Amino acid sequence: MDVSDLSGPAAGGIVIFARNLDPDPEAGPPRLFDLIQGVQQVWGTDCPVAVSIDQEGGRVSRLKKWVGETPSLRQIWLGGGQDACKLWGRLWGQGLSLLGISVNFAPASDLFDGREGTGLGDRCASADPEEVILAVGSFLDGLEGEGVRGCLKHFPGLGGTLVDSHHAMPSIDDQSVIEKNATPFIRLANPDGLIMVAHLKTPASDGYPASLHRGHVAENPWGVVGRWIPDDLEMGGCQAPGWGIRVKLALNAGHIALLVCQSIEAVQQAADAIEAIDGPDVALALEAFRSYRKTLAPIPGLFDKAAWDSWVCEVRRQSEKLL
Repeated sequence: MDVSDLSGPAAGGIVIFARNLDPDPEAGPPRLFDLIQGVQQVWGTDCPVAVSIDQEGGRVSRLKKWVGETPSLRQIWLGGGQDACKLWGRLWGQGLSLLGISVNFAPASDLFDGREGTGLGDRCASADPEEVILAVGSFLDGLEGEGVRGCLKHFPGLGGTLVDSHHAMPSIDDQSVIEKNATPFIRLANPDGLIMVAHLKTPASDGYPASLHRGHVAENPWGVVGRWIPDDLEMGGCQAPGWGIRVKLALNAGHIALLVCQSIEAVQQAADAIEAIDGPDVALALEAFRSYRKTLAPIPGLFDKAAWDSWVCEVRRQSEKLL
């Protein structure tokens, strides 16, 4: 992919996936850097584009073909506790910064439950909320210390669910489980930080996913405040009839940006739905997202290959300690 492939509505942010990358570990990183520079020149003339990625490590590693196998958050926590979590947050922050990526949708802040088939597993540090708070907080300290913004996900927590929200909408009926799952978010959220909301059905979500329900976002019962975004609105768990309703509910819920991550057709449909909305929700979201984008670190002017090669060596060295 290069900048000539950009099409459709101008975006305030992009998400980098492995499918967008040249798998060649030598040619790929500078190509991505050039792509990001081009995106900023096309779409970021008056305000930086938020360039984001899901780089958790373990099974969710978009950079895997460049850096090899890396540990999951649970492996990091069990292998080295808070110090290791901070170190890995710092490592990912250093590498992403070298590429020009300003936002990492990490770490997963859900509670570990050991279930298979939910899309979570060892992405989660622990079943103990207090340990999750320590692991996630340390990871974020390391990541954001390098100038890359992190994200708490998947609010209010997917621990204990039975299905993968990429494919269908999970549900939790037990309020005590919901309360326990929400604990890390309650303790770690801050008004300037991103919080990604899950496609999760609860007794209070009126049949919709929490991601589309204001009572689980801007007016959540715990008083959690942050810069809200939904998980990808193309996921199977985001069940709402058509893009018009999906977009309207998401903006009314209080999100500052909408993630549409799988097809250009869906991006266009979402953009058309936004254009058709009356009322203040669109303007409020645009202003809030512009405010967030202005806080993002500027990307470096040139790709530093020596620094990148040194960083890759360190990632591999640290991975060997935990894998």
